[in-house]
Amino acid sequence: MTASGRSLPLDINKEYADHQHALMRADNSACNDDRQAHLAQALSIANRISVFQRELGAAAAGAWSMAQTAGRVRA
Repeated sequence: MTASGRSLPLDINKEYADHQHALMRADNSACNDDRQAHLAQALSIANRISVFQRELGAAAAGAWSMAQTAGRVRA
């Protein structure tokens, strides 16, 4: 955040890559605790991306965040 309260520029490509890597680490985790930690990291990144997109007025921002986390929960 800057002194004016605005968010600093976001490297959206890096965020997308970090998100994908977190999901891949979750898929390859040996134990559920590690998997949950990686999914939490992916969700945090997805939330940052969604906020960034909403601030830019991107219409698909909310849908992107929901689509990225849907279907990732295992019983």
